[in-house]
This record gives sequence, structure tokens and C-alpha cells, in this order.
Amino acid sequence: MQPLCSTNAPVSANDERLDGLVRLLGRHFAVAAAVLVVGAGGARRILSSAVLGELQRAQIIEAEDAGATRHAAVDPGQQASPAGVGSPLHLIARYPLLASQGRRLGALYLLDERPHELDAGQRQALQDFATLALELLAREADEARQRHEIAALRDSERRMALAIAGSGTGIWDRNVATGEIHYSSGWKALLGYAEHEVGNRIEESYTRVHPADLEYVKATIQAHLDQRTAAYEVEHRLRCRDGQYKWVCSRGKVVERDSQGRPLRMIGTTTDITAMRMLAERVRQTADLMTDLTNEVPGMVFQYRRAASGESCFTYVSAGAQAICGLSAAQLMADAQALTAIVHPEDRRAFIESFEHCAERLSPWHLEFRVQAPGRDIAWCQGEARPRRQDDGSVLWHGFMTDVTARKQIEGELQALATTDFLTQLANRRHFMAQLEAVLARLQRSPGQSAAILMFDLDHFKAINDRWGHDVGDQALRHFAAILRGQLRKTDTAGRLGGEEFAVVLSEADLPKAMQFATRVQGELARTPILPDGEQIFLAVSVGISSLSSCDTSVEAALSRSDMALYCAKRGGRNRIEHH
Repeated sequence: MQPLCSTNAPVSANDERLDGLVRLLGRHFAVAAAVLVVGAGGARRILSSAVLGELQRAQIIEAEDAGATRHAAVDPGQQASPAGVGSPLHLIARYPLLASQGRRLGALYLLDERPHELDAGQRQALQDFATLALELLAREADEARQRHEIAALRDSERRMALAIAGSGTGIWDRNVATGEIHYSSGWKALLGYAEHEVGNRIEESYTRVHPADLEYVKATIQAHLDQRTAAYEVEHRLRCRDGQYKWVCSRGKVVERDSQGRPLRMIGTTTDITAMRMLAERVRQTADLMTDLTNEVPGMVFQYRRAASGESCFTYVSAGAQAICGLSAAQLMADAQALTAIVHPEDRRAFIESFEHCAERLSPWHLEFRVQAPGRDIAWCQGEARPRRQDDGSVLWHGFMTDVTARKQIEGELQALATTDFLTQLANRRHFMAQLEAVLARLQRSPGQSAAILMFDLDHFKAINDRWGHDVGDQALRHFAAILRGQLRKTDTAGRLGGEEFAVVLSEADLPKAMQFATRVQGELARTPILPDGEQIFLAVSVGISSLSSCDTSVEAALSRSDMALYCAKRGGRNRIEHH
């Protein structure tokens, strides 16, 4: 059986053929009306070989809906129900039109003025007509799909054209075998050329490539032609019509090869990236400037991040890190704990807690601490940074560390001048009294503890000055001060109160321990004379001791008790130890 329509038929041709099929169906079966129902709902179409009234059309639709719900069909040759579509027409046959996947496309109806049956030949003929109708409907669906795809393709092409036109991109198509290359109008306009001003030979195209980029471009293309790369992509410069060069990004791919794998056709794009390259260059220059500035600053500039989980790292460290802490920027960025490891053990806890405190309160970070890198002396660092909370919950610090060792040394020297007796290098009276006040305050916070105050006075010191001179007297004072220092613990303090009078406060000591301390000092003094000009001079000292407790309201009262005990020791014959 010949098909009823061609794939090249216009859009309306299929409707005409369906209409012709229905008329042919009516004449063949000599019925009052042959009806073809196509589609469903609002998209339903009814084609009839005779004019149908509104009631008859409504009844056909009702019957079609009932049949569609169960894909029902009246088998040709079966007696039709007398309750047909409507008087005086009766339903002779209904044949459903089902696609290969079972989807219902419509149905064929035969209606006549009198009810009758179809014989076997007529049933076969109805089936043949149904096959023709299905073929026409399938062709109609194909044509509709093709029209939709063509429309979608045209829309896609329009969008692509608009995108290409607005992106500074041109298209090229190269015949690798012949060496011909064709450029789109947009490609030519990209470089300022008119349509007729650009040739179509690959040799000419290479003349527009910047000489410094030419070998690189050729090598990259060849690598792709030889299938060593999946695609061709390269950034290079192209000469414009005005002689200036533009930076472009060329991308391409071989889309056709022969049976031996030799490239035949290559298609690609060229995009103007001059503005992007200029921006990238400005960014690079800015980054270089910032790096130069931070590297030249006499200190360590850093960016430090602590994640919400507690993990931390340096995201930037300037070259000054080497001078500050003996570690390179790369070492610190690889392991933030490397800095913590070289912080002086006595300062490490404060160093760690300072960042924790700063992260919690987002307060500025300020800390002076000591570091000791392997093979280097202890150095003092001062750190300053400001924290900022990030969207992910982490805290980011931008800060600076500098070496303040020289300043700390000067401060130490000034502190020593303000607190130390120049001659004996013990605490001066003012500093000793301040230390004594601190001990009393500690005892008042912890009433169960105790301390002892010892007053020392060198015996016959005036006679030494008178006989041997003040230089020898100064030597005697320094000698006694050295003996005192040798007996002190880290928690004890000794000071020169004036002339040949000294004082010691022993923390956490009672009277028996204070007596032992005084006895050791006297014994050491008796064993080690001073030797001015080879002559031995043995020194003696009187000692007065008193206890310091939380009951004392002032240090002056305790010192007064020690002074009274010292007076008793001197009045009792000197070189004695008394306590009050």
C-alpha cells in the first residue's frame, strides 16, 4: 500500500490527507458518516465525511471519552449497540488507533442510518484504513516534532549568535588538508578588518601572530593535530589592522579525521582577552608592590586564620619572618605551630591564651613575648593584630611582629637603674620596700603562710673606711652583697637600705629557717676575707630577725621589729644574731 504523504509535504498537507481518508472511508463502506477523532481534551479534532449536528458531535466526544478511559474498541463485525450516537444514526463500528507503545492517538467511527454488521472483508478493510490513519498520524507527529526541533535550533542559534557577538569572540574553520582557513565576520571585526581584508590561507594567519608567540602557537596546534592533546587552547597576541596587538585566547578542536587518523577539519574560536590580561597585570603589579612593601618592612607581616573547629594556619607571611624568629615564610605557612614551638617556655602559655582570648572577644591582639630559634639567642618580639570574624565562623587576623630586643634591653637597664643599688647590684631601698609590700599582700591573701625579715649591719665598717679608705670599704660592701646573693632563693629578695645596712625578706620561712640563713651568711663571711693589696680583712655582721605575717598592718612595723633585734645584736657584742 502506498504512503499517503511525503516527508517533504507542507505543514497543512497531512490534514488534507486525513480529511481525504475520512471521505474515502465513508464512500468505501457506504455509511452515512465516517468519523476520525484525533487527540484528547482541548486538543481533540473531529474529521467527518458528512456534516454532524452539535448533538451528534457531543455524543461522539462522550463515546470517545468513555472508550479512552479503557482503551476500548468495538470489534469490527460485532453488533453495535442500538443506543448509538444519536437518531437516526447508529454506531456500526469503532476502531481505536493505538501507537506501537500502546498510547491512544484517536479512533475511527462508522455511523449509519440503520444498524447492521460488517462482514469479514469489511472488517479487514477497516483495519487497513486504521493502519493508514495511524501512518498519517505518526507522520504528523514526526513533522510536529521536526518543526519544534527546528524552532528550538533556530532559537539556540540566535542565542549563540548574540552571545558570540557580545563576548568579543570570532569563529574560524580550518581545512587542515588544504591549508584553507575561513573566518567569521565577527572574527575579522575583532581585529578591525573588513570582510574582504583577510585572506583564507593559514600561512597568512601566522603573519598576524606576535613574533614572540609564533613558535609557541604553532607547537600547541601541532600537538593537538598529532592527538597529543584533547583540544587546542593558547593565549597569545594578534596584530590588528592598525598595527597594535591584542591579547586573545584561541581554542579549537579537530572535528574530522580520515581513516588513518590524519586531521581534516578543525573548528575553533578566538576571544579578545586584552582587558582581562591588563587587569591581571595590574593585579600582579599590585601584589608585587604589596609583597615588596611587606618584605622591606623591618618586621614580619602576617595573615593568620583560625577555623571554627580550632585548626589554625598562616595564610600569608612576609620574608621578614626569617629575621624575626629564624623561620622562613614557607615554614610558617606550612606549619603554624612552628612559631609556637620556639616561643620561650615561660611565655608560651600566655602566647596561646592571648589568641584564644582575642578570638572570643574579637579584641585587638597585643603581646610581648620571647622566642628562641635553634642556634640563636633569646629575642623579644612584639605582636600586634586585629581580628575579623568570617562568614564561615573562622577568625582572620592581619598583623605585624617586630623585634623589640634592643628596646627591652634598654627598658631592663632603665629598670635596673631605678630599682638596683649601683654599688652592690642589690635592690635599692625603694625597690626592696615595694617587694616587701608585695610579700605582705600575698600573706594577707593566704593567712596560713609566713615570711621572715632579716636586717644586716657590717660591724666596724667605719674603721675599715678610716684605715684602708673608701675604695676598700666599697669592696667590702660588694663582697658582702655577693655572699647574700649566693644564699638567696628565687623567691627571696635582698636590698641595700643605706650605708652598710642591708635587708633580706625570705618568703615561706619561719624564724628557725631565718636563723639558719643568717648563720650561713655569717659563716661564709668568716671564711672569705677581702684581700686589698694582699692583706686579709675579715668582716663580721650583726643580724636582727623578725617574722612577717598576715596580722601585720604595714611592712614598717615588721621592719621596726627587725631593727630592734639588730640593735640588740650590736649592743650584745656584735657579730650576733637576735630575733624579735
